[in-house]
Amino acid sequence: MALYELRTYTLYVGKMAEAVKLYTELGYPAMQKGGQDKKLVAYFQSDVGTINQLVHLWKFNDDADRRAHWKSLFANSDFIDGFAAKFRPLCMTQEVKLLTAAPWGPKI
Repeated sequence: MALYELRTYTLYVGKMAEAVKLYTELGYPAMQKGGQDKKLVAYFQSDVGTINQLVHLWKFNDDADRRAHWKSLFANSDFIDGFAAKFRPLCMTQEVKLLTAAPWGPKI
């Protein structure tokens, strides 16, 4: 059964443009170069409700696949040293939820 991980980063007010620039120029290209983008379903930016959030949805085969993915990403120096070191100070909070698909509805 697939395992989904929903990651929500709440940024400090006024930091969204800087975060988008960092992801566009450093973060996502580093993941693509390292092959860690393959498990990514989508990125989202909040628009109403709780704003100043970046949301990621990831899909893994199981928990072992999930752990291997994050181990690989954390070993990617372009991502960790080039992107994450600059992105972390923009974040106020990080929330991670692990989800499994309900037995009804579309499967992604």
